[in-house]
Amino acid sequence: MIRNMLCGAGALGAALFAAAPALAQDAAAVPNPGNNAWMMTATVLVLMMILPGLALFYGGLTRQKNMLSTMTQVGATAALAMLIWVMWGYSLAFGDTTYDGTLGWFISGGSYFLAGTDASSTAATFTEEVISKYVFISFQMTFAAITAALILGATAERLKFSALMAFVPIWLTIVYFPIAHMVWAGGGLLYEDGALDFAGGTVVHINAGVSGLVLAYLLGRRRGYPAEPMPPHSMTLTMVGTGLLWVGWFGFNAGSALEADGSAGLAMINTFVATAAAALAWMVIERLAGHKGSALGFCSGVIAGLVAVTPAAGNSGPFGAILLGILSSTVCYFAVAKVKAKFGYDDSLDAFGIHGVGGIVGAIGTAVVYQPFLGGPGDGSTALGAQLGVQVFSVLVTIAWAGLGTLVAGLIVKALVGLRVSEETEVDGLDISEHGERAYN
Repeated sequence: MIRNMLCGAGALGAALFAAAPALAQDAAAVPNPGNNAWMMTATVLVLMMILPGLALFYGGLTRQKNMLSTMTQVGATAALAMLIWVMWGYSLAFGDTTYDGTLGWFISGGSYFLAGTDASSTAATFTEEVISKYVFISFQMTFAAITAALILGATAERLKFSALMAFVPIWLTIVYFPIAHMVWAGGGLLYEDGALDFAGGTVVHINAGVSGLVLAYLLGRRRGYPAEPMPPHSMTLTMVGTGLLWVGWFGFNAGSALEADGSAGLAMINTFVATAAAALAWMVIERLAGHKGSALGFCSGVIAGLVAVTPAAGNSGPFGAILLGILSSTVCYFAVAKVKAKFGYDDSLDAFGIHGVGGIVGAIGTAVVYQPFLGGPGDGSTALGAQLGVQVFSVLVTIAWAGLGTLVAGLIVKALVGLRVSEETEVDGLDISEHGERAYN
């Protein structure tokens, strides 16, 4: 009897011992609830950047007769992008099927309509931790949504709503998803090249800014621009939108660490100080140029700082981030105040002047602030010159891909439904003409 019990105990012990590695492996694959909770929070923060943040920011900058149409375009663009993301966007950018050869540099596949994903599925982070795959998919979904919506800053007050709804699926498919794969997915062209883009300097800001500039040229100038004054109708709402964008950006930047760890903490403080420095720098430049420091200048500086620190959020020390914010604000000011006037393009709300130009400054500047001599997290194994070359290449690839892809998408939509509203609609305002509503009664 005792012998049988001992044998049974031994067998049970052996079985448990044999199962231990499997149990440990299973345990390692379970998402840490703290990381999961943080990433869910970060995802919702990015949504807040779009609605209400970007909608109020852009809406306040337009004329009163175009307030609601601008906000509606932002919201509808984001909603459409979300649906496209789960149907085929996630698959093209981060799908489970990787392709060999050149094709694998630009897209993946195999996860259309989120095939093969359920509540137990996990996604890798930058350590041995994992998070829920649905959370990762949702987080990246908000990036696609806001990038498409950012373009609208260049086309405000003259783009047809029907044209926008036709443009977004084409643009996401041929521009955004391949660039996201190139930069952030294993096997992607720029990922394998060693490009540093923590949260979207190339994928989001250069991409949206350059695409907006191309669309602005295709659309032509607004009626009366630049002779007719077109000041923001509500700086109050723009200031509110700016605050919401800054708060939401912590989800954007710190969330890109994919965990609630030290890297997220670094991204958080950088998002504070780079933005603060850029906001004040813009107002100082206004004073040096002989103007008063303005609320619009403050808001513009905030966005310029946020844009520049995005690729550097986890790739810089705090003092490097401050320098990057000041530099971005300076360069973006001259792009908005001088370059736009010189070339005569109508980038309505300065999507290219701040997002495109600030993204370029941030992406290239990341090579410098990453270095340990500026307090960056780099270990010095990649020389500054080599990293600068990698960053410049990533910028050039993004500019070329976004520019050509947007031109193709814009010309297709122009041939199908036309891009621009009629002159009568533009005079009356897009609110009442396109949507049958007024922002204020």
